[in-house]
Amino acid sequence: MLEALQALSSEYPFTVETVDVDSDETLVAQFDERVPVLFARRGDASAVELCNYFLNEARTREFLSGAR
Repeated sequence: MLEALQALSSEYPFTVETVDVDSDETLVAQFDERVPVLFARRGDASAVELCNYFLNEARTREFLSGAR
């Protein structure tokens, strides 16, 4: 997913923060089989889950273009 996401970086400005879900029992309980999972946020807003396992390119583009 990260590689597919990075392919969008030439079109949209964003930064990526990776988190090791396996290093935190709370995250393992929350996401378990849904890893990798992609969340996005603008400024101080709450994080929005965009997709899991594979990049949902349409939904990610929609978020990055400001439509969300």
